[in-house]
Amino acid sequence: MNHLQPIKVETLIDAPVEKVWTFWTQPQHLTEWTFASSDWHVPYAENDLKVDGKFKTTMAAKDGSMQFDFEGIYGVVDAHKRIAYQLADGRQVDITFEEINGQTKVTEVFDPENQNPIEMQKEGWQSILNNFKKYAEEHAW
Repeated sequence: MNHLQPIKVETLIDAPVEKVWTFWTQPQHLTEWTFASSDWHVPYAENDLKVDGKFKTTMAAKDGSMQFDFEGIYGVVDAHKRIAYQLADGRQVDITFEEINGQTKVTEVFDPENQNPIEMQKEGWQSILNNFKKYAEEHAW
């Protein structure tokens, strides 16, 4: 296992936690925001949101040049508060949802992988989180 420090990304979303949770966890929403840039998309998502449940999101370049599955198994599911899971490669991810005056702070802490620079990984995950914020704010009201 790698011994690198976990990476943290976060955002504040102008939407109530119940809506944010729905957009984060339901497959029909996952396909709309789970990519870092507009030249990628998510053609497939499944999510069995329970402890020991599995999820899989297929991320693909729109030009067909590349695709991969982002998948894992849930260890913690605490509705509207926290999700923790282990990715297929063994890395851990912990996500918290905190309601603050009608807005929702989403914080993700994840173990980095060994292939790409830490800053690149942080930027990629932050881009996806920013995409989520945009999607959630556009659809919450």
